[in-house]
Amino acid sequence: MFYSYQDFIDEPNVVTGITNAISHHKNSADYKIALSADKYDKMQNELIMNYVRTILSMSGNALEDFTVSNNKLCSNFFHRLNTQRCMYLLGNGVSFTDHVEDRVGADGVVTKIDTTKQKLGKDFDTKLKECAYNALIHKVAYGFWNYDHLHVFKYTEFVPLEDEETGILRAGIRFWQLDASKPMIAVLYEEDGYTRYRADNGSSLFREDRPKKGYKQNYKGTEVDGIEVVGEENYGRLPIVPLWGSRLHQSTLVGMKEKIDSFDLIRSGFANDLSDCAQVYWIVNNANGMSEFELERFRDRLKTLHIAKADTTNSSVVPYTQEIPYAARKEYLDEIRSGLYEDFGGLDVHTVAAGATNDHIDAAYQPLDEEADDFEYQVIQFVEQILSLIGVEDTPIFKRNRISNQTEQTNMVLSAADYLDDETVLKKLPWITVDEVAKILAKKDEEQEERFVNEQSGDDSGDGVQNRSGEQQRVSDSE
Repeated sequence: MFYSYQDFIDEPNVVTGITNAISHHKNSADYKIALSADKYDKMQNELIMNYVRTILSMSGNALEDFTVSNNKLCSNFFHRLNTQRCMYLLGNGVSFTDHVEDRVGADGVVTKIDTTKQKLGKDFDTKLKECAYNALIHKVAYGFWNYDHLHVFKYTEFVPLEDEETGILRAGIRFWQLDASKPMIAVLYEEDGYTRYRADNGSSLFREDRPKKGYKQNYKGTEVDGIEVVGEENYGRLPIVPLWGSRLHQSTLVGMKEKIDSFDLIRSGFANDLSDCAQVYWIVNNANGMSEFELERFRDRLKTLHIAKADTTNSSVVPYTQEIPYAARKEYLDEIRSGLYEDFGGLDVHTVAAGATNDHIDAAYQPLDEEADDFEYQVIQFVEQILSLIGVEDTPIFKRNRISNQTEQTNMVLSAADYLDDETVLKKLPWITVDEVAKILAKKDEEQEERFVNEQSGDDSGDGVQNRSGEQQRVSDSE
């Protein structure tokens, strides 16, 4: 059941609303998927970790078979593919173009400064990557703009309270608990400020722990005389912005989980068969005189002690081995692996041959580009909403982190350099990041200015020599 902002404000009191909101959130299907995504992200794949090899008893009941191997091999597809999509787009950080200023340093060197990125703080790139990755695996993550820096709230620790009519995020509750025996803390974020609540050990009811505060605090005083709050301000709207992992608004685990589980089961089963040395079975001839219990005990001794006593006067025991179907399993594993990359839209580097041209590399990147384009729209909207909170209008740009035939691409850029300006040429070169462009241009300007000064100084010296030379010539003529 969806719990909205209207449901929250209709509660008899705030404490009850916080308790019910967190309870609804934890019982939702998306929350449970997010918890599963965290496990797969840590290579603790649920199905294979909980898998138990069983054997049927004489009565037909399934019992855990302790006599066979039970290797549990967890694949890393989930973390690998999500990291690839996130870092492909944000590996080089975010840059802006509309607010670049030239600033002269103490040494007189002119440096180009991206004032927009400066206002977002030094760790904005790191926080943006963290938020984007959580958005991919959880379906959504939330960025809280705290005056001059960004905080990231994961879906597993934040309850969104959206308006039923507009769908806009009107409030939210961040909650955390270090351990079941520790108190639970909840912070209610509203448009006019935030309030902290606390539920003590063993209690399910929250109480106000700290009174409501505005998002901007105005301080007055000194450390010696004391500092006091003299005023509070807010943003006019909730300073928490959602970042969606895709336009589908769902976790990337949806659709991948079954393929990952299938891959893990087959690979683990193959490892178990190898550990058991072979699939061995026995045929006992002329054993009609043995009871079912005696046959079962005979089998158990063979499996556990690898030796058993049998009356071979009128009977015999013949072992048979069944070869492990290696080729079929490997073929199926390769098919699942390629299917995972294809369905997710990832780049399988094994499909790119050494020395491939940029045309072949671009073709291999096409699925990843398409998925990254969809994700980029979500990131752009998120960054623009953060910028609106600090009163800045700018457009974020990204330089995607991709492999390429750098020699071929460099030659192509340099062949067109005569028709392009220096900044464009530097941005097109594959081995130069966006953040390095401004520094390189500043150094080039410095070198050009120094060269100009040296040339001017050389010309003045030449004129002096020529004048002196002419003067000596005139003196010689008079003599």
